[in-house]
Amino acid sequence: MNDQVQTLERQSPFGAALSQTERNKVLRNTYWLLALSLLPTVIGAWIGVATGITQSLNGILGLVVFLGGAFGFIYAIEKTKNSAAGVPVLLGFTFFMGLMLSRLIAMVLGFSNGASLVMTAFGGTAGVFFVMASLASVIKRDLSGMGKWLFVGAIVLLVGSVVNVFVGSSAGMMAISVLAIAIFSAYMLYDLKQIIDGGETNYISATLALYLDIFNVFQSLLALLGIFGGERD
Repeated sequence: MNDQVQTLERQSPFGAALSQTERNKVLRNTYWLLALSLLPTVIGAWIGVATGITQSLNGILGLVVFLGGAFGFIYAIEKTKNSAAGVPVLLGFTFFMGLMLSRLIAMVLGFSNGASLVMTAFGGTAGVFFVMASLASVIKRDLSGMGKWLFVGAIVLLVGSVVNVFVGSSAGMMAISVLAIAIFSAYMLYDLKQIIDGGETNYISATLALYLDIFNVFQSLLALLGIFGGERD
């Protein structure tokens, strides 16, 4: 009997015991909100491409606007995640991220095969998510120790990205994109495993983490496809 209880109810790293039913509920709500969050992203990207509103945001100005807006929204999401305002703030963030992504999308759409490249990046990102979700559901090992290493990797990636804004190296951009795909694919596995194991109990925070993973994988994959696969008329 004790073994059965321990199987159904494990202690999370934060000290809150979640039953299997509760963990499944967090995962289900996260998936629904994640799917919903993609809609404002698409709308934001479409508006950005159609109006060209983000075309002037290049170099240091683009970096300041992106980092300031992103970190501001993330702070607001964490402050409102336990209230009714949490979901609207999250959706506002995903709209902002869509706007920020529109500059890259517009550049890729400038190629004769641009639409194909965007769809390939979308399909590749979906494939990565499917693989990581499948792995997270079958791996029994505790992956919480990955968190600190992935965080260090993300910081290194951020610093490298800032440096490359000033350097403007194509080789640097390629290296950063490859590293980002690797780091955020691993983060995807880590975040999904945290939800499945009960380490993340708030579905808004869980959605935010997975959204950032997906966004970074898609953006980096699209950048690589644009560099290597873009065709001019």
